[in-house]
Amino acid sequence: MTKTFKIAVFDGDGIGPEIMHPTVALLKTLAAASADYDFVFETVPAGAAHYAKHGESLPAASLAMARTADAILLSAMGLPSVRYEDGTEISPQIEIRKALNLYAGVRPVRIVPGQPTPLALRGKEPVDFVLIRESTEGLFHSQGTRDVREDAEAYETLKITRETSEKLFRFAFKLAQSRKAAGRGNGRVTCVDKANVFAAFAFFRKIFDEEAARHPDLTSDHAYVDATALWMVEKPWAFDVMVTENMFGDILSDLGAGLMGGLGLAPSADIGDDHAVFQPCHGSAPDIAGDGIANPFAMILSAAMMLDWLGAAHGVDAMARDGVRLREAVEAAITDRNDVTRDLGGTASTAEAAAAIAARLS
Repeated sequence: MTKTFKIAVFDGDGIGPEIMHPTVALLKTLAAASADYDFVFETVPAGAAHYAKHGESLPAASLAMARTADAILLSAMGLPSVRYEDGTEISPQIEIRKALNLYAGVRPVRIVPGQPTPLALRGKEPVDFVLIRESTEGLFHSQGTRDVREDAEAYETLKITRETSEKLFRFAFKLAQSRKAAGRGNGRVTCVDKANVFAAFAFFRKIFDEEAARHPDLTSDHAYVDATALWMVEKPWAFDVMVTENMFGDILSDLGAGLMGGLGLAPSADIGDDHAVFQPCHGSAPDIAGDGIANPFAMILSAAMMLDWLGAAHGVDAMARDGVRLREAVEAAITDRNDVTRDLGGTASTAEAAAAIAARLS
């Protein structure tokens, strides 16, 4: 029996629509070939351009629609020239994370053979790990509150709660278990913090250790965030699942994207108990918007993550398998370097790169 899933689609700003439209087309193609699942896509407005025209970055109706969806596809958001009154950029993606309590930000880092990388992988070591970033608290907690005092001092509040941290760590250990079972990880979960300086991170680590004690079949350890940044460059193959606070995760996920050859290859998911958003890690690149040269791979890989999550959550094995097929099609294109965009050393347009992925799925 076919299961139909409603997907809320946020086209985003800049290159956002250019990478979203071929991604949705790929998902429609996969669904059309399956007797097990189908999609209904509903596009809803949000973003910097919408704010510039209407004075709101995330309309209440758009958020309400997202709440009723089975999953949310969100493209690149924000424009450097459009800002809130406090000087910060428009970021409805962060608002959605907080509103839907999407506490687990999943940022996979995977380097396949032939993939451009600044790393010198002399021993051909496999790099395949996942960074889990808490996405609702941490140093992002006070976003939008503007505590600037008489133009002399500014304050931000770091927030760590037991309730959210327990959920985050359960998610991280469950992911490590599933990766180990699938032969993609060694069952190691690393807590990345700065517990040697901040009491909030000592608290974070304490909760991590409590959860680790419940998983004697897995390995757990700790690393300070500065050392982790070093080791991600020196020995990224040593990691399996890393879990960390919001700001640290924001920074380290961009480092991970750099290891993979750029943000154009970096997908992500933000997952909660009831909702999930899937989006590329990169920005809206307004300087190339409309030129048809943007790399769609991060958006397509995010869609593959959506298929995997929906398939697992709803017991639709065919959907999860199609998620793997979609990811592997992108990885194959990266490996042979045909039909890739200029950021990967090719000459393909956005449409040509997406069409090449479609051809590999046929």
